[in-house]
Amino acid sequence: TVIRAAVLIQKWYRFTMARLEMRRRYSLSIFQSIEYADEQDQLQVCNLPFFLYKHLCYPHDFSQIFTNPSAPQVVDEDLCLKEFEKKIDVPDSYYGPRLSFPLTVEDANALLHAFRNEQLLHARYVLQLLSETRRVLKEMPNITHLSTSYSKEITVCGDLHGNLDDLLLIFYKNGLPSEQNRYVFNGDFVDRGKNSMEILIILFAFLLIYPNDLHLNRGNHEDYIMNLRYGFTKEVSKKYKDHWKQILCLLRDVFSWLPLATIIDSKVLILHGGISDTTDLDFLNALERNKLKSLMRPPKSVRDRQDQTKKRIPTTKPSKHILDILWSDPRSQNGCTPNKCRGGGCYFGPDVTAKLFERYNLKMLIRSHEFKPEGYEISHDGKVITIFSASNYYEEGSNRGAYIKLNPELIPRFVQYQVSKFTRRQNLRERVGTIESSALKSLREKIYAHKSELTSAFAQYDINGTGRISVNDWAAAMESVLQLELPWRMLRSQLAQMNPDGEVDFMSCFYDLKMGQPIKEAQPALAETLCRYRKDLEIIFNIIDKDHSGLISLEEFSQTWRLFTSHLGIDVQDDSIDKLVLSIDYNKDGHIDFNEFLEAFHVVHRLEKKAT
Repeated sequence: TVIRAAVLIQKWYRFTMARLEMRRRYSLSIFQSIEYADEQDQLQVCNLPFFLYKHLCYPHDFSQIFTNPSAPQVVDEDLCLKEFEKKIDVPDSYYGPRLSFPLTVEDANALLHAFRNEQLLHARYVLQLLSETRRVLKEMPNITHLSTSYSKEITVCGDLHGNLDDLLLIFYKNGLPSEQNRYVFNGDFVDRGKNSMEILIILFAFLLIYPNDLHLNRGNHEDYIMNLRYGFTKEVSKKYKDHWKQILCLLRDVFSWLPLATIIDSKVLILHGGISDTTDLDFLNALERNKLKSLMRPPKSVRDRQDQTKKRIPTTKPSKHILDILWSDPRSQNGCTPNKCRGGGCYFGPDVTAKLFERYNLKMLIRSHEFKPEGYEISHDGKVITIFSASNYYEEGSNRGAYIKLNPELIPRFVQYQVSKFTRRQNLRERVGTIESSALKSLREKIYAHKSELTSAFAQYDINGTGRISVNDWAAAMESVLQLELPWRMLRSQLAQMNPDGEVDFMSCFYDLKMGQPIKEAQPALAETLCRYRKDLEIIFNIIDKDHSGLISLEEFSQTWRLFTSHLGIDVQDDSIDKLVLSIDYNKDGHIDFNEFLEAFHVVHRLEKKAT
């Protein structure tokens, strides 16, 4: 009896753990699929034909959005540290770190202490630091070569995405950068998290102190257009209200000078995303990397440069080569195909990796760019390693972070960690429940934003107009519209109701969702469109809002909306948006508070609202 009870308990435990693991995995799949779909939207919006500049009184290049009319159009290349001191005063009331150049380890420690206590570095020192960083980066090659003979180990870190606590934990566990403790940070320092600026300041400070021992590769988020959508631009504008445009303009230049890759002992290639079947390291090492300020909108002046007598250079554009190494992902299938999930870069298989290794006599590729639940993943028969250093990336408790230690034998040792603020007080079931709830909330918002398309897709299967379809048809309709490659049959119970006959009431997908504020003037199709493109509209109107007041004139709003909808092929009647805008101009002064406007078009989850 005791043995039988023990077996039953063991079976129950295994079953419970398996279900929890299944819920955790599909929750993470939801997060990742929505993230990639969001990146596709970003690329689509960035392909707008310069409508902001050609049509909205921005006749020159993108740099104007980061400068005010009275300031120079760019931060002067020759602006020295002393000139920043003359132009920007530091008041006596400022109690943060006061930097003097050249920087010392004491300065870096002062920055770490200040940021642990949520202090800001004054704008003068930020600009001085960025100016010095640019000066140092300009002297560096596109591909940095390192050797393990100068230190016992080299530490490689992946995406941090503004998570300062992860960087501080890495330094606590692994030690600060020094001549004996060398680091490579593999891009995506910024966006998503709330402390991107602090991470950059710390990394740039150590770069200036140890330029031969701390190395930075560019990631796909070290791109000023990406920063508009994913939070870094907003972070800088809030933290540095008087000098944010100068800081962003200088950062745009700094990002373009970041090296593209690192090679250790001529055997280990480290770059942010991946490779393609056209990746040519010689070509990457020779191109003018600073010409590509953004891969979202490469300059037309960048053209193929071929020198047939000196080296083999592909006929593809430089921007294509850099896009591949910053955006690509490995796959288990052979070949090289477009990365349709992200909308940029490619999927590269083991054969592509083997071909590049044979050509350059490489042994290992270390890349980042891709969320991994355990912080790392090994693929392509051990030849490709993904390292991801941002723990709790999607939600508190969603994943571990990790970094790699490489010894002179080039044997990787993985160190995992997880910053824990709240999850230690939760058991496994509670942690998975928190992750699952957050993932389903994001998915339901995505579903509501495509309500009209989904309703039409459901109707094609509902020949008799019953409002019910089979589970298979429901799943097929969901995937045809949303294209998220999710296990829809498994998710059905969380998203839609089923009748006793086993058919799905497809309109129940929308029962527990509604717009934030009921606005009579907003037609259903218009409300759905505004909900879907909230992020893109926020980017555009932040650019138009020159004085950063949050107020947009009705004329600017209407003109931008018409250009936006015409380019993306959005079918919304002009008079409906005009009526809506006029209704939101409460004091009738010809302006609207754009943040209030956007807030009116976010999705509210009725069940959650009741629960609270």
